[in-house]
Amino acid sequence: MTLVGDLHEEHGAVYTERGGVDVVDHYGRPERTHRAVRNGVGVIEMGYGVLVVEGDDRVDFVDNAVSNRVPDAEGEGCYALLLDPQGRIETELFVYNAGERLLCFTPPARLDPLLADWREKIFIQDVQLRDASADFGVFGVHGPRSTEKIASVLNHAGAPEEPFSFVRGSMADVGVTVVATDAPTGEEGYEVVCPADQAEELFDTLLTRGNAAIPVGYRTWDTLTAEAGTPLFESELEGRIPNVVGVRSALDFDKGCYVGQEVVSKVENRGQPSQRLVGLLPQERPEADAAVFAGDEAVGEVTRAVESPLLDGPIALAFVDYDLPDRDDDLTVRVDGEAVAAELARLPFVEGSAQSGRLPRYSDSDSEATSGESA
Repeated sequence: MTLVGDLHEEHGAVYTERGGVDVVDHYGRPERTHRAVRNGVGVIEMGYGVLVVEGDDRVDFVDNAVSNRVPDAEGEGCYALLLDPQGRIETELFVYNAGERLLCFTPPARLDPLLADWREKIFIQDVQLRDASADFGVFGVHGPRSTEKIASVLNHAGAPEEPFSFVRGSMADVGVTVVATDAPTGEEGYEVVCPADQAEELFDTLLTRGNAAIPVGYRTWDTLTAEAGTPLFESELEGRIPNVVGVRSALDFDKGCYVGQEVVSKVENRGQPSQRLVGLLPQERPEADAAVFAGDEAVGEVTRAVESPLLDGPIALAFVDYDLPDRDDDLTVRVDGEAVAAELARLPFVEGSAQSGRLPRYSDSDSEATSGESA
């Protein structure tokens, strides 16, 4: 649920529902907004569930549950996954060490199941859990000029540099926490967190004070992240094994046991998963779940397809057989029951001011998700 509905309305917002939460779809002319973000900076209200973990055993408790190493130093964070016993992704989490507490940001629909699951796992540990989703406003600031934007309005601190590190300061009269992201849009990016009752003042500050910025809806978020090759929870992550998605940034292969870790290790030791996430350039835009064929053989399915404003045509992310040749001249996707020609594309589709930290990788030496023609 938006905390700044009046301001969204002033900017002409059109709403949609995502993960059980009402969010801004667009403000009109999303293609123009997309280009403006690629050339400057945009601000989006993020819809997260927020779980607070407190108590002396908070770091060990969360670290034992998730796929990545939870930092024990204040001001640091990580991107992590919660898996089921079959190694499939149940949720993604952004975990931040805020001193006496951890803040875990999750997809909003996954907060209640996560809270219930973790409450059942508390035995003798000193751990307290609570839903703090209504306590915070979170705004994403993305674009090649986002660092300049943050610097123009942030007081008492400099912009953080390392992904998931954060600083505390103020913007106008609002106390804020500024987090460096892992560039999910393929551009420099930050998330700014504030008390919920000051969200309107912060949103107005981000849009109207300091360097210029524009409001952004989730339709533009979808096209930006697709061009950047960033897998999203609802379309690419949920229910899949992390090795298949290539989200190595969420995995610590040296840490101790967590639920699903045995499956992740087996796939890693095998050398390759059954599928990989690739970019496609189809001649027409397919729907999600559209089948991908190499000749007469089904080799995968589309997860997400958008019209790319920068490439002036459709692009898609798809899971395909891992050993599909990097250059397959006989690829097609199904669009309205018809076979439509498609080509493999190198990820990211668009080179921005930064590379997404979640760009799929299938070994520590990978620098790109897949080969193919650069788009």
